[in-house]
Amino acid sequence: MIGYLVFLITSVAVYGLFSLGLNLQWGYTGLINFGHVAFMTVGAYATTLLSLAGVPLLAAVSIGAVLAALLGLLMGFSTLRLREDYLAIVTIGTSELVRLVALNEGWLTKGAFGVQSFPLPLENFRPTVGTRIGMIVIISAIFGTTLWKLAERCVRQFRRAKTWQHQVSAIASGLLGLLAIRLWVVSAIALYDFRSSPATNGLLFIVLITVAIVFWALERLVKSPWGRVLKAIREDEEVAKALGKNVFAYKLQSLMLGGFIAGIAGAFFAWQLSTVYPTNFEPLVTFQAWIIMILGGAGNNAGTLLGAGIYWAYTALTRDLERLPIAADQVGALRIMVIGLILMVLMIWRPQGILGNKDELTLGK
Repeated sequence: MIGYLVFLITSVAVYGLFSLGLNLQWGYTGLINFGHVAFMTVGAYATTLLSLAGVPLLAAVSIGAVLAALLGLLMGFSTLRLREDYLAIVTIGTSELVRLVALNEGWLTKGAFGVQSFPLPLENFRPTVGTRIGMIVIISAIFGTTLWKLAERCVRQFRRAKTWQHQVSAIASGLLGLLAIRLWVVSAIALYDFRSSPATNGLLFIVLITVAIVFWALERLVKSPWGRVLKAIREDEEVAKALGKNVFAYKLQSLMLGGFIAGIAGAFFAWQLSTVYPTNFEPLVTFQAWIIMILGGAGNNAGTLLGAGIYWAYTALTRDLERLPIAADQVGALRIMVIGLILMVLMIWRPQGILGNKDELTLGK
């Protein structure tokens, strides 16, 4: 049970990190990117192939993220001057092009055989009791900060609970706090029992720290003058141009930074799977990130992480549907139908997402 919960926490962190890059591009800048998985593909393949060649893992991840950002640069120069609908088509085409290159260029990517038996972070690390306690303290600081923010939100919503929606949101915040406490306990147990599964527990530790750092950095960026320009472009880029801002340059920076973050997520995705195949990077992965972002609230980094948690909680809870007397493909279709129904209800109840700001997010006006 602990092992499965560790897998879920890691998955939430990996997909949350991946979706943070998309949220920067769409939620803050208004760029419709249906090919976000291309950045993850580049990051995953570059990291694993370079590590097999003897490159240290940290350097391999950094190079993979930079290559993903360079892909964003190439995509930006060829698409950012197009209309939004053309931009969406080109980005999804680019992601499929990258996947097909990974599938067919075996001399570079090992093709359909995939990349296997590559080094994993901390797989040979055997920490002492003191080191494990220190790791737990670091993770506790991350979860403690999360709980503090959830408590603040819960109290604030109860104080202004004038409608049933506010009351439901306040109760939801409290339930999320209880869930965060349970995940905190599971993470602490896994890290203390580090030697039982060093690769899995080591990955959990590193990905949680990475998500915390990326989240903190993005929050600083989007609240800076640079971030305010991105929001202005999202709302009305003609106004931003009239104020003398280089809209194309800002869009390009957003696309590249989002790609950089997705490239890092690709490395963690590969490490979690421990094998990399072209079929791991189909367009469905991009749309999973869109679901996560819409659930939590576009234009809100905390909402994106919340959306990742909800998505994987839904995935875990619907595992029992496999026991129904129907075919496996029908179970998959049923799960997609149910998540679609959840999104429809959410769009009626809170079109801005759970944590989205309806007054600020005026996309589509």
